[in-house]
Amino acid sequence: MDTDVLVIGTGLSGLVAATEAARAGARVVLVDQEGEQDLGGQAYWSFGGLFLVDSPEQRRMGIRDSPALAHADWMGSAGFEEHDGWPRRWAEAYLDFAHGEKRAWLHDMGHRFFPVVGWAERGDGTADGHGNSVPRFHITWGTGPGIVAPFVARAKELIASGSLHVHFRHRVDALVREDGAVAGVRGSVLAPDTSPRGVASTREAVGEFAIRAGATIIASGGIGANHALVRENWPADLGAPPRTMVSGVPEYVDGRMIPIAQAAGAHLLNPTRMWHYTEGIRNWDPVWAGHGIRILPGPSSLWLDDRGRRLPVPLFPGDDTRATLRHLREIDAEHSWFVLNQRIIEKEFALSGSEQNPDLTGKSIRQTLGRARPGATPPVEAFKKHGEDFVVADSLEELVAGMNALTGAGPGSQRVLDPAEIRRIVEARDAQVDNPFGKDAQLAAIRQARAFSGDRLIRVAPVHRILEPAAGPLIAVRLHVLTRKTLGGLHTDLQARALDEHGTPIPGLYAAGEAAGFGGGGMHGFNSLEGTFLGGCLFSGRVAGRAAAAAV
Repeated sequence: MDTDVLVIGTGLSGLVAATEAARAGARVVLVDQEGEQDLGGQAYWSFGGLFLVDSPEQRRMGIRDSPALAHADWMGSAGFEEHDGWPRRWAEAYLDFAHGEKRAWLHDMGHRFFPVVGWAERGDGTADGHGNSVPRFHITWGTGPGIVAPFVARAKELIASGSLHVHFRHRVDALVREDGAVAGVRGSVLAPDTSPRGVASTREAVGEFAIRAGATIIASGGIGANHALVRENWPADLGAPPRTMVSGVPEYVDGRMIPIAQAAGAHLLNPTRMWHYTEGIRNWDPVWAGHGIRILPGPSSLWLDDRGRRLPVPLFPGDDTRATLRHLREIDAEHSWFVLNQRIIEKEFALSGSEQNPDLTGKSIRQTLGRARPGATPPVEAFKKHGEDFVVADSLEELVAGMNALTGAGPGSQRVLDPAEIRRIVEARDAQVDNPFGKDAQLAAIRQARAFSGDRLIRVAPVHRILEPAAGPLIAVRLHVLTRKTLGGLHTDLQARALDEHGTPIPGLYAAGEAAGFGGGGMHGFNSLEGTFLGGCLFSGRVAGRAAAAAV
């Protein structure tokens, strides 16, 4: 089988790369080890958030954003090092895209946004450090499936025209090099498997295949479901890796194409940079092994470590993911706790994932308007009722007893929670509520958040006492480390060409999406500003597809 461009991976970056290359006139073959049911990859399961700069949605909400402010936030968050030449260039190019073509390009394909802009990853409390100075998290109307749908539609049109061919259950086992260039791939045909989307499929090989191509694009994703690789590459500055983690991605996110690319001479940059969340909960209705869901928290929950100590300022819910992970690992906390009440969970808890947001995913205006009314969303209430990490009680002493029972912590254990100490912490916090000022930094952050209309409307509860009887019952949620994204990846230039260890492009080889650290081998640096993962797939896939088509 011969083709102009071969794309490995039918996730978002692969779909974008394949459709862009085919629309540019190239003959394209798209392969994936999974079946058609997994078309769209991880993006299908996502909340659909996209990072935009100075968008109409922001301006309508009175948000004053600018390319200069976004650039300062990105660079303050990334912490680029001397070797990050191409990652820095990719970041700058992506910021231009997020301010320029991105929204119009998607809009022309039928993509639409929920009108309320979210304020994710609010930062470390410094003006020039990590975090978003303003809300930039634009939620796709239709969530993850809404992101994927335009590119699936394009792919079907291109398949009908004969310029794109898709082969599912084709696993690439090696890149073929000839005269110093990558000239295609060889691999195994896997047995048909009709398992539902996201469920692990068989790896039984029933045949072999080979494809020659003028250009090969690796868009195979990262390592998030391969916990052995996550631990092997765990960053030294984050302490020891957790003994237990939950998976925020399906099992096929195994990282197997990375060493295959390295065997063909590709250079892997920043393999220890990764993005994992500290607000993971075990899915009571799992799709894949160890399936975890991330809580997208508002700022009001009281955050305690596994010994019942309040997390230090400024580690508040939703503010600084990496700093929180570093703190918890430095103190060897295998889990942490949110302590809150019914009023907070109703206003502030959202769950990451398309399947956890049926109103937005199903594009139901009526159901979505319900988020502004009293009551938690049905998926949140289902987790509160069925989730193994939730404890609900009418008194604080009963709540702490339930927390200890959940972890099995008994007398003498370092992890046993002292109800008297937790009452002291909660009452000290609650004593700061009576005045519109005070010295509790988290309460000040909540008041600041409510100055933004989007937060006040659907995201942040009014300041009140956690122990206020009318706001009950009390709720505790055990939080796990949730694996998610690989921030490092295959080293690429601004044409998405894979580079060798000397920084020289390998003829015929390109990389996009998470496999390329979303561009350059790590365009995020050490931190994400959120909404930038899907956007990185869109941008790097577009660049790779167009560059590969132009080269052949």
